[in-house]
Amino acid sequence: MVEILHSNISELAQWRDQALLGGGPERIAAQHSRGKLTARERIDLLLDEGSFEEFDILKVGRGGPGSEEDSYPGDGVITGHGKIDGREVFVFSQDFTVIGGSLGEGHSQKICKVMDLARRVGSPVIGLNDSGGARIQQGVDALAAYGEIFHRNVHASGVIPQISCIMGPCAGGAVYSPSITDFVFMVEHTSYMFVTGPNVVKTVIHKDITAEELGGAEIHAEKSGVAHFVYPNDILCLRAVRQLINYLPSNNQQKAPFLDLNDPPERTDPTLDYLVPSNPNQSYDMNVLIYSILDGAEFLEVQPHFARNIICGFGRLGGQTIGLVANQPAVLAGVLDNNASFKAARFVRFCDAFNIPLICLVDVPGFMPGPEQEHGGIIRHGAKLLYAFTEATVPRITVIVRKAYGGAYLVMNSKHIHCDINYAWPTAEIAVLGPRGAAEVIYRKEIKDAVDPEALLNEKMEQYRKTFVNPFLAAKRGYLDDVIFPKDTRHRLIRTLQFLESKKSPRPDRKHGNIPL
Repeated sequence: MVEILHSNISELAQWRDQALLGGGPERIAAQHSRGKLTARERIDLLLDEGSFEEFDILKVGRGGPGSEEDSYPGDGVITGHGKIDGREVFVFSQDFTVIGGSLGEGHSQKICKVMDLARRVGSPVIGLNDSGGARIQQGVDALAAYGEIFHRNVHASGVIPQISCIMGPCAGGAVYSPSITDFVFMVEHTSYMFVTGPNVVKTVIHKDITAEELGGAEIHAEKSGVAHFVYPNDILCLRAVRQLINYLPSNNQQKAPFLDLNDPPERTDPTLDYLVPSNPNQSYDMNVLIYSILDGAEFLEVQPHFARNIICGFGRLGGQTIGLVANQPAVLAGVLDNNASFKAARFVRFCDAFNIPLICLVDVPGFMPGPEQEHGGIIRHGAKLLYAFTEATVPRITVIVRKAYGGAYLVMNSKHIHCDINYAWPTAEIAVLGPRGAAEVIYRKEIKDAVDPEALLNEKMEQYRKTFVNPFLAAKRGYLDDVIFPKDTRHRLIRTLQFLESKKSPRPDRKHGNIPL
């Protein structure tokens, strides 16, 4: 009996040593030569030192004795749980050195186990994707294995934060799991995502294109909007995941962690009184306001390279995590277009799902005009943002900094869609149309018959501006809760968040609404 015990202990040690080696020294060296870390090195960087507890280290694929699948304990993915700054998270990390990180039945079962556990205990799940795709030799079983993961992604959505890091290839059916998750990270030059690869593209539409051009990190960060964050290498990417986790609650029943950065809540910034130019057609950088009001000038922008005319991201006010949505007048004058609308809508819905209060900084001249936007569905995309803000039950605060015109004013978390508190700066311009457009409509006949039409137009524009394009009329109507001094913005927001902390907003009795997807 003792001999059997010693034999089993020895065998266990051998299996574990083999699992820790992955695909072996040569494949590990090849992974490093591509500028990529191994699956285990990534986990070590992501989690607090010594906190990782692994599951199913000995699990193998069902290829049968003697097959390649049976030769690698772990079946090409490392799964388990650990901590990020002391908070529990679950993680899976695909190992490209083992059968190309391909997904088969056993591989999927390991991932599904940690996803089920993460949902059961209420902790975030982080996937480190580096896979050649489905294990073709398993046929339909490999497709079924993907389906099991997708099913869990959907049912965990809005319950626990789900984060995907694309750290190598991710193609075919494999792309749908990350696209369902809340945030997608990519690494420049080593990661790519596409439904059909370059070879299929060449066969079907006879076009030569590289994997980088088709679905590289830059493409998904700037054009498709699939990637929320892009970093130059694995190390910086994993550090950023840790940073993001610190802003988020562990699940939808909790609030985000409170972190005091020793930034006085009553701090004012007199320079904000001069931020908005006197010329209404002159731009300025909304980031100046954002970094001024947030605790410690810390801000994690989401999708910074996509739809740059709107800014979304996480910061803190008085130690509390907030989700911030702001028009960027320095890009396309801060106008709302298709991409900006659905970028902001998805961010708003995430914040609402996870109890993160929303702050909206408004300087929007309207929706982008033109056939390209109309044919691209700007009605539908704009309605997404309207729907997201209206549906949100978390504390919602808006500050109108300058322009707030027409339907875009309504969509940007206005009082009329039941935002909790609306403030405006004295520089706010709230109207159906800008002064020029309004004057051209209202005084069209007078201007047409005038001796000097341009001079009369300018006169009427100025008259309209003084009468209507200011915050005081809206304040008199009760559509603004206060007109505030710009320098006091931080303090007013923090105090407002404090009294809204106990806000309760009953939901209608329904299965779910039908957002205009």
